[in-house]
Amino acid sequence: MSVGLLFSQMEPPEGWEADFHDWYESEHIPARMAIPGFTGAVRYELVGDPGPAEARFLACYFLNDMAALDTLGYGVLKQKPTERTARMLGSVSGFTRYTADRISDTGEIAADAAGALFVVAFAVPEAEEPEFEGWYAEEHVPLLMKVPGWLRVRRYRVRPGSEGPSWTHLALHEIADTTVLDAPERAAARDTPRRAALAQRPWFTSGRWIYRPIHHASATHDKD
Repeated sequence: MSVGLLFSQMEPPEGWEADFHDWYESEHIPARMAIPGFTGAVRYELVGDPGPAEARFLACYFLNDMAALDTLGYGVLKQKPTERTARMLGSVSGFTRYTADRISDTGEIAADAAGALFVVAFAVPEAEEPEFEGWYAEEHVPLLMKVPGWLRVRRYRVRPGSEGPSWTHLALHEIADTTVLDAPERAAARDTPRRAALAQRPWFTSGRWIYRPIHHASATHDKD
């Protein structure tokens, strides 16, 4: 299982979509999959229309060693991008970039098992983190994992210095398809006194996105 996450959203300019996808899948992701410490990546497209200032596309890079982000090889990619990468990153909108450490993971699933990804982001005040963590770990995740089609929950704590809204926690919920979100068991998981108490806090209003996977990639550094 991975120990960390690099999470990035972005939107290409109108008319650039084909070039954007080709760049991402033939250049941007492969360069990172060649670096030891990266284990895989998945690209996603938003289901439905994006809200104001939101981006349609998400890339999740999974790492088994977060020190990979401090290596010379990764530094070169960041500091000396190719002309195409510099042009593309200089033109996208809605850009976010979060690095995060794993809090918990309910377990591996087949790469193609999840037809959708439900992402939830929170900005939790430090003083209220123990209560939030207790609810998520002790109640919320166990209840969600009883929902038919709820396949996996990966939770992360965001590191300082990220680009985008000031989220502190990310949860990646891999589900069979979007209909799972309407299951009565999921409604029951959300209808508890513990959650209701947290929902009164102003910070509980979170970032929420539903995505469909469009591209999977695996590490190549162990194949050389």
